[in-house]
Amino acid sequence: MIPWKLVPRYLRAHPLRSFLTLGSLTVAVFLLCFLYSVVTALNAGVASSSSSRVIVQSAVSLYVNLPLSYQPKIEAVEGVVETCKWQWFGGIYQDRSNFFAQFAVDHETLLTTYPEIEMIEGSDEEFQRLRTGCIIGKNLAQRFPELGVGKTLPLLGAIFPRAGGEAWEFQIAGIYESNSANVDNNTMFFHFDYLEESMDTGTVIADPGVGLFVVRLEEGTKTEDVQRSIDNEFSAGPQRVQTTTEAEFQRQFVTMLGSVPTLMGSIGGAVLFAILLAVINTMMMAARERTQDFGILKALGFQDRAAACLLVAEALLLSVAGGILGVGIAKVTAPIFQQVMGTTVPGYDVTSHTATVALIIAIGVGAIASLVPAWQAARLRPIQAFRAEG
Repeated sequence: MIPWKLVPRYLRAHPLRSFLTLGSLTVAVFLLCFLYSVVTALNAGVASSSSSRVIVQSAVSLYVNLPLSYQPKIEAVEGVVETCKWQWFGGIYQDRSNFFAQFAVDHETLLTTYPEIEMIEGSDEEFQRLRTGCIIGKNLAQRFPELGVGKTLPLLGAIFPRAGGEAWEFQIAGIYESNSANVDNNTMFFHFDYLEESMDTGTVIADPGVGLFVVRLEEGTKTEDVQRSIDNEFSAGPQRVQTTTEAEFQRQFVTMLGSVPTLMGSIGGAVLFAILLAVINTMMMAARERTQDFGILKALGFQDRAAACLLVAEALLLSVAGGILGVGIAKVTAPIFQQVMGTTVPGYDVTSHTATVALIIAIGVGAIASLVPAWQAARLRPIQAFRAEG
């Protein structure tokens, strides 16, 4: 028999210490959820990449444009269904702090190349029809409520400035939602033809070409063969290319941010170690203060495991409560972080898997922290307890 009613009484005996320990656990679990969610979001684009697409970019650098004349040659390679040009635009909406991704693309092939993109407002037909038409992700529309279907989106060109410093004006033809993490919902797409015409007429002074080609392959085509054929086609120049799978391209893009997953893992490990030491210290103090109580329990006939179980239950109650609060805060604040980090870490979300892992870690911290004090309490003899107290 174990007097479980003593556990809440013990916690109330030192309310400030219990509160601080609970708060530390809550903050630690919240940070673990946040860090794990960032790493998961960064890796989600790699994991969800399509095997039916490859990316063709300059072998020198992603920042070196490819000639537009490469497109028909790529489409002539066996196994290629269609291509879609992608050119980073880098415009400014109202203020530099309002950063979001913008790409000039082949509007005719964007949605067929990326079937995971679904129009939820407006229409693809309108996007195809409007020369200055664009589509924006649903998160972008939520971030800027003034941007809706039929509205004008003005952008100041940083890479592609217009003569006289005038703003580019785009007509929002639709709002899309992507059901895959490899295409985020914070991006704006517009006609590459509009950008090309502006450069041809001298309205915009910029280097010609395109940043990369996204290539859709026939079903059943061996990706490696297509990659090799495209690379060989341009091996003699004028601009050598590097053809990679979409997953590899996403992985390279993540590494451009540095060793973020490693850094996040290191920080998470440090947080976990620090909170483990804090909880161990709390339980050691609790065990020392209750030495006489445990001696009385054993003198009254309670088994050795009663004292040990009380300490373990106290630690687990604190860790479970801290874990639930930490996960709850992480869940509640997830939409805020989605808005703040939507452009740099698209797809941020505290998933059920993340919440479960965090709770298991919290419970593990409580269990480990109580092991030594519980073992000492179990070995304690009543006469030793009374002598220690005296």
